[in-house]
Amino acid sequence: MSDPNAVLDDLRAEGEELDRLVGALSPGEWGRATAASGWSVAHQIAHLVWTDGAALLAVTDADAFAAEVEKAAASPETFVDEGAEAGARLEPGELLAAWRRGRERLAEALEAAPAGARFPWYGPPMSTASMATGRLMETWAHGQDVWDALGRTREPTDRLRHVARIGVRARDFAFAVRGLAAPAEEFRVELTSPDGRGIWAYGPEGAPQRVTGPALDFCLLVTQRVHRSDTAVRAHGPDADRWLGIAQAFAGPAGPGRAPKGA
Repeated sequence: MSDPNAVLDDLRAEGEELDRLVGALSPGEWGRATAASGWSVAHQIAHLVWTDGAALLAVTDADAFAAEVEKAAASPETFVDEGAEAGARLEPGELLAAWRRGRERLAEALEAAPAGARFPWYGPPMSTASMATGRLMETWAHGQDVWDALGRTREPTDRLRHVARIGVRARDFAFAVRGLAAPAEEFRVELTSPDGRGIWAYGPEGAPQRVTGPALDFCLLVTQRVHRSDTAVRAHGPDADRWLGIAQAFAGPAGPGRAPKGA
């Protein structure tokens, strides 16, 4: 994706949609538990504040970001929870204001980045468009936890195209982070768009191994917001089947995933 403008616009829109939801919450609703163990609505937003801040460092101060990576490496199992816990202690109004400031500063930094720039991250280095895509993916995924915790239904949009794309591109990373060899051949991924009228396709058309299903279900799966058995995503081929069991669109250690509904 050579022109980041489209994803930057969609990143802003994704943040604004979630902002409209949490901006109207009562203090008690900020404390409501989400599906992530030990995390409230406040933890979810605090995590976005923390990761937006890390992204801003990566874009503007690579040395400072490298120091943050060293801290993460020293406590790989706890550093994410620690960042969320610190922010969740803030008053809701203060936390919301911090999130608004942080995502605006990051958007401005990404817009000002020179063409061809590459930024360090917890996974592979990222271009401006890839960094924006990653932030959109995280905003959407943690937003999903908030919508679910509040018992609200969010209408999927074509912004999911960015989440699907990063999920597909992260295939080999999902294997590597588990110490597994990635399949040598590309897969064909065909996803039905949210409006049901189009197909988002990735990979060679004649690939023998394929993944098919609704784009929303695929995005929920690769962000580990749903158990595979609760989706209509289907694998065609043994390696594709293995991938759907471990898929993750996010950097960092392998996630534990979610239990099946009713478990």
